[in-house]
Amino acid sequence: MTRTLSSLSRASAEGGVGQPDAGLSALVAATLAQLDRVILGKSGQVRLSLACLLAGGHLLLEDVPGVGKTTLAQAIAASLGLHFSRLQFTSDLLPADLLGVSIYEPAAREFRFHEGPVFTQLLLADEINRATPKTQSALLEAMEERQVSEGGTTRPLPSPFFVIATQNPASQLGTFALPESQLDRFLMTVSLGYPDPRAERELLLAGGRRDAARELSAVLTPHALLAAQESAAAVHVSGALADYVLALITASRAHPDVQAGLSPRAALGLLAAARAWAWLAGRAHVLPEDVQAVFGSVAAHRLLGRATGAPSPAVAAQLLGVVAIP
Repeated sequence: MTRTLSSLSRASAEGGVGQPDAGLSALVAATLAQLDRVILGKSGQVRLSLACLLAGGHLLLEDVPGVGKTTLAQAIAASLGLHFSRLQFTSDLLPADLLGVSIYEPAAREFRFHEGPVFTQLLLADEINRATPKTQSALLEAMEERQVSEGGTTRPLPSPFFVIATQNPASQLGTFALPESQLDRFLMTVSLGYPDPRAERELLLAGGRRDAARELSAVLTPHALLAAQESAAAVHVSGALADYVLALITASRAHPDVQAGLSPRAALGLLAAARAWAWLAGRAHVLPEDVQAVFGSVAAHRLLGRATGAPSPAVAAQLLGVVAIP
């Protein structure tokens, strides 16, 4: 028997765990407002980006140069009070430049490990697809396990730990396409796009927003961010809502235009992102609308076209249109 959106919404509300903490929610709302003052006219993309971090995921910002990707990453780090490192990915960048290296110190008569830029709370991997696949893959363990293995020793990364990577379009010169395993480590992909005329006019009159991002004060602390992540992870998901997510995942695997459908990791990520989106709305349960709001950002970069091998946002949108709510 087919359910309507409203009936599934009521089912999702049953068994909720209570509303998110009002004080914490107010701080996160203030964080969103501060980011909106820096990234003009992109409130939807800013909200998706923050939902990604609340879900504990890594974020890939894909767009042409000059639309504010780096500024957004800097503004997020400042607003969340996170220790921030930026590394420019180039074709000659080596894994050791990212992770660190052990150097022999004669005075101490021992090798000592010198941490690389990855030992931070928020790493901006700028233009990640300009680095070689070998360097790109050096991030895999850090992104998945929150640790770095070097010289037979495993070193934990700070908590919280996020990677925000920027990526230029594959059509531009000097880029190396991210492999499927690397793309799958990013919970969400967000494209900023060009600003609307009103926002761009304000941007021109202000002379850019890069300096404004550097001058932001922290609204949240890393400890408060971890508390917000725990609260978002506790948002209730009903059995009917889980069936809807499963239907989307199953349909992606049967779609004729993609190389492979969404994995169980993607399904878990979709639920985590939907929980974070619902938490930002002040709800203790996930609605179908929450899944639909984040589905494109979670799924598009994982659904590679069978003919092109490129991410297929159109397929993600099509799945939302054809998959009925069970």
